[in-house]
Amino acid sequence: MGKVVNKCGVKRAKGYLYFLDKKGNVARVQMKRAGKKTSKKQEVVAKTGIKRKNGFLYYIDKKGDVCEAKMKRGGTRKKKAAKKKK
Repeated sequence: MGKVVNKCGVKRAKGYLYFLDKKGNVARVQMKRAGKKTSKKQEVVAKTGIKRKNGFLYYIDKKGDVCEAKMKRGGTRKKKAAKKKK
């Protein structure tokens, strides 16, 4: 699907969401569970410093590496709503 940008090999822990933060580092936050309170504090797992490109989606794959994929744009446009006659 995408190409590997940075091989960091992050080991995932259960109950955490892994993502790229605004600075381009791999971070994690505890996932919300029903009836339980969680801390919203982000914790940096790996400092990668990736510069994001426009039109690309960045994600952490199963191996724990940072990958990028070109976002598909386009599709069919919605038709304009027909005007009601009086």
